[in-house]
Amino acid sequence: METQTYLIFELNDLQYGIETAPIREIFQLPELTPIADAPGDIIGILNCRGKILPIMHLAKRLGQETPVCQVNDSVIVIEWQGLQVGMVVHNVHDVQSLHTSTIEAAPTYELRDHSHTAFAAGIAKLDNSLVTLLNAEALIRQTDDVALMAWEAKLNDLDSATAYPSERIFEVQEIPVLTDFFSLYCPKSTPEEQHIFRQRAVDLRQSLETSDIGSLLPLAVIGLGEEYFGVDLHQVREFINIRHVMPIPCCPDHIVGNMNLRGEVMTLVDIREALKLTQSEIDAVKAVVIEVDDIIAGITVDQVLDVVYLSPSDVFSMPAAAQSQFQGTTHYAQKNLSILDLSKILTQGSLVVNQAA
Repeated sequence: METQTYLIFELNDLQYGIETAPIREIFQLPELTPIADAPGDIIGILNCRGKILPIMHLAKRLGQETPVCQVNDSVIVIEWQGLQVGMVVHNVHDVQSLHTSTIEAAPTYELRDHSHTAFAAGIAKLDNSLVTLLNAEALIRQTDDVALMAWEAKLNDLDSATAYPSERIFEVQEIPVLTDFFSLYCPKSTPEEQHIFRQRAVDLRQSLETSDIGSLLPLAVIGLGEEYFGVDLHQVREFINIRHVMPIPCCPDHIVGNMNLRGEVMTLVDIREALKLTQSEIDAVKAVVIEVDDIIAGITVDQVLDVVYLSPSDVFSMPAAAQSQFQGTTHYAQKNLSILDLSKILTQGSLVVNQAA
């Protein structure tokens, strides 16, 4: 039976999917540069490793109200007919292989824009939820306008005059820039969140060709209460939303329960006790699925904030008393970021995960 792979994600509590073939990369939303006279769904442009990348917000593309961007939003970069465009969505889940027989045609009277062009390629049922499968070609309409806007984006406006001088083949007029990104799309963002947005933009401006990626430490930045922690990205399998947790009788308090993750039973663990943090009165809704020393478990978190790459020189040693829990510390968004040693946390002391539980 023929199957097709789709990236599954959320927007305003609804699930969507898009074929993986046109997807080029995924990263968390950085600060953008809003541009006047851009197509209506384009909320700004980004210098992504020396190239101008237009960014649309899927909510605007689907005809919804002007969205408010959050620090945990993601950008899915898709390519159609040689043009790359970033698409802002909320929670990115995972890649699913769907049998073509399970995909139904989308209703003809819904999901159409003002030009009567369908956005939906079909409807699929996944884990008792309906997933709208989007048509990449329909999403990137106005290709000429978007391409022209990218070509005309003057490099000096993005502090990247030397980023790709070989592409400055012709003289162009400067595009008028609107008010700042935060006033338009993040009016309630905190100074710490604005710092995160800006740092992401700085990181994306750097060309991969000029960075020794192999020497950097990749970290997923998570939030537990008011504290930030780093998790070695090599230990992270995916980020998920917590659903349908089954409590386990006679287990310690740090074992939240079991969850069915695509047919596999996975244990959810709360590590606050090991970190001497106050237990949250609100149940966690997100988890980081990790694989450490043959242990696969979900670490419950309040937020998944970012993915960063650190130079080893930016990581500092912890006091001897804390070395059983942490690999080191660094600075992130004007706060201390403690790097977790999950191997020790999950296999030593009172916080032990026994998958046979």
